Amino acid sequence: MPRFVPIPTEIVRAYQADGVDSYGLLPERRVSEGGGNPCRHCLRMIPEGAAMLVLAHRPFASLQPYAETGPIFLCAAQCEAGGGAELPEILASSDYIVRGYGADERIVYGTGGVVETARIPARAAELLARADVEFVHVRSARNNCFQLRVERD
Repeated sequence: MPRFVPIPTEIVRAYQADGVDSYGLLPERRVSEGGGNPCRHCLRMIPEGAAMLVLAHRPFASLQPYAETGPIFLCAAQCEAGGGAELPEILASSDYIVRGYGADERIVYGTGGVVETARIPARAAELLARADVEFVHVRSARNNCFQLRVERD
């Protein structure tokens, strides 16, 4: 069974403590309008009126051509890491891009596609059953924003 994995807590705590983002900038502090601000750590929607961070995040350990960097939201206050076997609350759209990556953190060609949200666990399991896929990303089908990582349980 695949496991949904948030951005690691130590990285999130650094951002929340005014650490710089992947572009060397301080995270922007905003107020959530509710509904459309998914926290990539607790994997819940940031409630309306709550403080949030907007920043550039690169969910890869190394710099290389496939290491995409993009905008994400995080709760400004410390939140508990989400994740596990169940579809997280932040996956509230009808579909997402699901794509496999190798141990070298590069896209495994032929693995990416737009998948209906309810099928994400099954598609992630299919990809993770392959020897050439080390992990999976779930990304916005509209904006390509990183949502979360999926790993073998």
